[in-house]
Amino acid sequence: MRLATELRRLREAAGLNARQAAALLGVSPAQITHIESGLAGVSEKRLRRLASHYACTDDEFVDALVAMATDRTRGWWEEYRGLLPTSFLDLSELDHHATFQREVAILYVPGLLQTEAYARAVFSARVPELTQEELEVRVEHRKARQVAVDGPCPRPYEVVLHEAALRIRVSDRTASRDQLLRLLELSERDHITLRVIPFDLDNFGRAASAMTYVGGPVPKLDTVVRDVPHGSAFINSEAQLSVCRTRFRKVESVSLEPDRSRDFMHRMAKEL
Repeated sequence: MRLATELRRLREAAGLNARQAAALLGVSPAQITHIESGLAGVSEKRLRRLASHYACTDDEFVDALVAMATDRTRGWWEEYRGLLPTSFLDLSELDHHATFQREVAILYVPGLLQTEAYARAVFSARVPELTQEELEVRVEHRKARQVAVDGPCPRPYEVVLHEAALRIRVSDRTASRDQLLRLLELSERDHITLRVIPFDLDNFGRAASAMTYVGGPVPKLDTVVRDVPHGSAFINSEAQLSVCRTRFRKVESVSLEPDRSRDFMHRMAKEL
């Protein structure tokens, strides 16, 4: 779907309609529509021809689109197709292809950092309630996603956690303490940076914005994920990405440094 979106944007930027683009390739307008709707794939040869006709001179960007178009890898998340909402699978695929991730969490510990008990409590609070089988599938999937930051090929992961996310007890005192200890353990990893925003820190209101920022192979293919009532919203327009980059840096600038953040979480764990 992202490939389809980018090809449509390139065509529109070139000032061409689907019929004109189809003529350049010698195909029907319906085929261009199917490609730009994610209903049909596109070969490397045709993709490069389209990029040339659209006067796209960003070779790195075109190469990244070709890689997307020719990737035939069957991801582990496909095992969950039909068992979980599509947005869960989309998140997994986004994790898999990420070059880096940045996260701002206000009320909950991010899924990639959750303990099993914490994740189970979050899913158990869902309305309407999940069946036991549905609950187990979601917890299992969440644990599998965590290979993105705790597996053999981790990528840089920066997280800013508000104190609220650390203090809200989604389960009991033991689960909250175990979650804090897990965060402390992960914060020692070279590729993970955890920062905390205490309640009493000044100048946070204007910067508050929960989000997940996922780096693509090139900046134009970055994606921001925001929670919505019925799943996740994926943001990928250049203007919105720029706004989200700025928001993350603002949140980061008012948070505690990593060492002070670890001290803060240590004190909280002792309280429990």
